[in-house]
Amino acid sequence: MVNCEPTFIAIKPDGVQQGLVGEIIKRFEQKGFLLVDMKFMHASEDLLKEHYIDLKDRPFFAGLVKYMLSGLVVAMVWEGLKVVKTGQVMLGETNPADSKPGTIRGDFCIQVGRDIIHGSDSVESAEKEIALWFQPEELVDYKNCAQDWIYE
Repeated sequence: MVNCEPTFIAIKPDGVQQGLVGEIIKRFEQKGFLLVDMKFMHASEDLLKEHYIDLKDRPFFAGLVKYMLSGLVVAMVWEGLKVVKTGQVMLGETNPADSKPGTIRGDFCIQVGRDIIHGSDSVESAEKEIALWFQPEELVDYKNCAQDWIYE
C-alpha cells in the first residue's frame, strides 16, 4: 500500500471489561485500516513501565501502571494511510469530557483515569511501541482484497 504507516492501539483493562473490543475493532476496520496483529494479554509491570517511560515523573504514573496491571489488555497493530493521525481523531481527547460524541472516548468514557484506549501519537512512537509489544515475526504481512476499493 502506498504511503502506508503503522500505529499501535491498546484497549485498556476497562475497555476489555466493558466488552468494547469488538466495537473498537469494528470502527478501525470500517474506516479502512488493516489489522496486522493482535494480542489478548496481561502486560507485565516491566513492559508497562517501559511503555509509559515518558510519564515516569508524573504523579499519576504509579496509579497508571497499577491500573494497566489490573486486567487484560488487547494490543494491536494497524496499518493504513495516515492511520496515526486518524487514529488519534477516532480515539478522541485523553480527557473524555473534552472528547466529541462519535469518538471512542466521547462515546464510552467518563473519567480520564479510565479512558479505555491508547493510541500512538506519532509514527516514531508507533514504531517504538510496536517493537516493545510485538516480536517482528509476529507481525503479519498481507493485502486485504478491499484495499483496492479503499485506496487509489
